[in-house]
Amino acid sequence: MLIPVILSGGSGTRMWPLSRAAYPKQFLALTGEYSLLQQTAKRVNGVEDLAAPIVISNAEQRFLVAEQMRALKLKPSNIVLEPVGRNTAPAVAVAALIAAKTDPEALLLILPSDHVILNETYFRALVERAARVAEKDYLVTFGIKPTSAHTGYGYIRRGVALEQGSYVVDAFVEKPNAAKAADFLADGSYYWNSGMFLFKASVYLEELGKVQPTMLEQARLAVENAKEDLDFLRLEEASFAACPSESIDYAVMEHTARAAVIEAVDLGWNDIGSWSALAEVVERDESGNNLVGDVLTENVRNCYIRAESHMVAAIGVENLVIVETADATLVTTKDHAQDVKKIVERLNRDGRGETMFHRRVFRPWGSYEGIDAGDRFQVKRIIVNPGATLSLQMHYHRAEHWIVVKGTAKVTNGSKEILLAENQSTYIPLGETHRLENPGKVPLELIEVQSGSYLGEDDIVRFDDQYGRTK
Repeated sequence: MLIPVILSGGSGTRMWPLSRAAYPKQFLALTGEYSLLQQTAKRVNGVEDLAAPIVISNAEQRFLVAEQMRALKLKPSNIVLEPVGRNTAPAVAVAALIAAKTDPEALLLILPSDHVILNETYFRALVERAARVAEKDYLVTFGIKPTSAHTGYGYIRRGVALEQGSYVVDAFVEKPNAAKAADFLADGSYYWNSGMFLFKASVYLEELGKVQPTMLEQARLAVENAKEDLDFLRLEEASFAACPSESIDYAVMEHTARAAVIEAVDLGWNDIGSWSALAEVVERDESGNNLVGDVLTENVRNCYIRAESHMVAAIGVENLVIVETADATLVTTKDHAQDVKKIVERLNRDGRGETMFHRRVFRPWGSYEGIDAGDRFQVKRIIVNPGATLSLQMHYHRAEHWIVVKGTAKVTNGSKEILLAENQSTYIPLGETHRLENPGKVPLELIEVQSGSYLGEDDIVRFDDQYGRTK
């Protein structure tokens, strides 16, 4: 049995302003119809003896994971929620412990959720070859045959051959400087470290126990004391937080004698670590530009320009990245695209909200988007998915006016329950218990006008909530 383990807890700061902490890059459709998370889940379809995936996420993004899996008509065997981030080694230990309950010899295919792989047919064949090596109790990593002297990746040096295209790992090498990277490329025995792995659950747990017994024990306690919450498994916080925060490479792969690497040539792999990296894998026009959205150009070459909410015009520029969203615009050269994280760090230090949320904020029932705000008022556009229901709630500091623009709203307003059609409205007084529901088969769209002395999202007292958010 082969179980994909999809790691989906990252924040994607280098892809700001499109990637935000509450809606990071793995949930974005950057290279086609599907998000990076959905592409990761889909690309293993057709591999032999494939089981339902285990997805490792965090509590804040749990409904994004569930909704994107539902859109694929794919039900994970587990959506595991990390209470705190502890890097990849503890996350994979949790997945291995869960899988071992059913089958200790199950093979785990570890997949970061934010990578792009263009040659998926070759990838599936590579997985099946790697599985044969893993059956011999090796911990297999996927090594990408380098195409340039890249300094942003760790490298793997291969040792003696095992079978066609696979080798014992001779060494893991840190990210090199430019001169060393050029030497690695010329040598021919080095690979980029992709961060993808395949191994038996039992072998990983055995090797982890040798070098990180504390991590293994705390991960075991976190699973044993986990709580089921709707379709999610919440790890016990104190135990998981006690796990050392380390990657698979540092915790296990650099210390084990069972490490193997399988060579991936022409896989079309990219970890989408920056906007310039994304520009390498999407289609370009005859001027070398990637233009997404309402973009007008004149004498522009080798640029990535993305317009999300407004028209963007560019004239006479080269090698730029321009990304426009409703509340922020990024302009950088491709050479400095990695430095976007420095802007994010400054915004976080200043307490700015643009690193956390988009103007459109997604919720398990749909989304809301700020349209206007001022002293003692705020206007939002709210979309409620068909069949979805918001919590039964009240506010201490604000009243609300709801105007239905599209669809039908079922409204609980104190002791009354009413149906509102398009162009109808209602008023929710301050302190009144209320609820909003979409009983129809099309999205419900309404305009909400809030007025009061305090308009923060934390002025919500929930009495009943189908998403488990009541205290």
